[in-house]
Amino acid sequence: MKVLLIKDVKTLGKSGEIKEVKDGYGQNFLIAKGLAKLATPDVVENWKAEQARIAQELKDELARLENEKKVLEATTIKIQKQNAPVGIKGSVGNGDIADAVKEQLNIEIDKKSITLKKPIKSTGVHEVDVKLGHGIHAMIKVEIEGV
Repeated sequence: MKVLLIKDVKTLGKSGEIKEVKDGYGQNFLIAKGLAKLATPDVVENWKAEQARIAQELKDELARLENEKKVLEATTIKIQKQNAPVGIKGSVGNGDIADAVKEQLNIEIDKKSITLKKPIKSTGVHEVDVKLGHGIHAMIKVEIEGV
């Protein structure tokens, strides 16, 4: 019996492979546990179409992230904070930067993906690393202005 593996099976193979197995092992274990499907031409064709769709979605996602990276690196994010005798009152953290990016560029960034060694406590231009996903990083410039 030929089966299409849906999930990785340690002793048999990886997801997406078509394997020849004994009838009892295929029916009673692999198919019953949802690890494989009977490898009919329709099932194989549907699986290939699904893999092509997933690959296209990944390609579109990577293109969108690269575009966002270009926009983020070309723009300086401006944040206004109240002046103090030395530096600014309070500090600028991940949440402040994420909110400013959302407000100024309309790009949604999770505050956990912004890497700050320590909170920003002075005016001027600071560079901040942002993880966009799929291994794509952007270095954005954040300008802190005192009011």
